[in-house]
Amino acid sequence: MLRPIAAVSGIYDGAIGLFLLLAADRFASLFGVAPAQPPIFADLNGLFLLCIAAGYYWPYRDPAGARWYLWVMNVALKGAGATAFLLDYFLRHSSSSFLLFAASDGAFAVVTLIALLRTRNAQGAPRAFAQSLGEARNR
Repeated sequence: MLRPIAAVSGIYDGAIGLFLLLAADRFASLFGVAPAQPPIFADLNGLFLLCIAAGYYWPYRDPAGARWYLWVMNVALKGAGATAFLLDYFLRHSSSSFLLFAASDGAFAVVTLIALLRTRNAQGAPRAFAQSLGEARNR
């Protein structure tokens, strides 16, 4: 289950990153908002998303060994992103079109969390993480 999540997540983040780099004005108009000013903000967000997308290569190739990437990027970052979109909508009255990102990021976070919890290895995630820290310290 983790491999397809990594693939879809990488495609999702890569596509949005490319849109932000190559067609930020059109992308903004799709959501009924003004383009980012200065444009470097859209460029940096596009680069950020492309780097995140590239990182999904590792959990796609080795779902057990790169679980940490899915915890950080899908559960933590996408979960926090969904929360930020919701708060922005309710507190700052941002465009309701941003709720699409809240829904998609939230869905990725929840589906990934469930998949990670269901596919724990025999050691358990906290124990494996502590063991890997100990191995790194011994090097």
